[in-house]
Amino acid sequence: MKVGRQSKIIELINKYDVETQEELADRLNAAGYNVTQATISRDIRELKLTKVATNGGKQKYIVLQTQESGLYDKYVRVLRDGYISMDMAMNIIVVKTVPGMAMAVAAALDHLNINGIVGCIAGDDTIMCAIKSLEDTEIVMEKITKLVNSRK
Repeated sequence: MKVGRQSKIIELINKYDVETQEELADRLNAAGYNVTQATISRDIRELKLTKVATNGGKQKYIVLQTQESGLYDKYVRVLRDGYISMDMAMNIIVVKTVPGMAMAVAAALDHLNINGIVGCIAGDDTIMCAIKSLEDTEIVMEKITKLVNSRK
């Protein structure tokens, strides 16, 4: 139950700009989880969530990326190293990779938690990423392009 609830918390803060524990509790209750403020507080601490400022001057919860884990940077590096090109077909993004790298790049895309990606299927040098909606597809492509072109 705890693992499922905490997974839902991560999903919710990636999907919505959640500002308060009360808002998070409301969203969890609406999703079928019976939670109290104390439970939310513990989950926030265990998940190492923190608040950051948004463009609108408000704040939202995010997962704190710790420097010692360095996993985020590793996933970006795998994406950068394996990526060749991408194209869209409606709400599917097709990513071409270096031969033999598609599985690693797909895993990196899954773990980067890019909002809009539902999941990836990989072959040897091709990945199909299912995107939630047609509108999200171009946004996800822009995010991937920024990650691939970052710090080159």
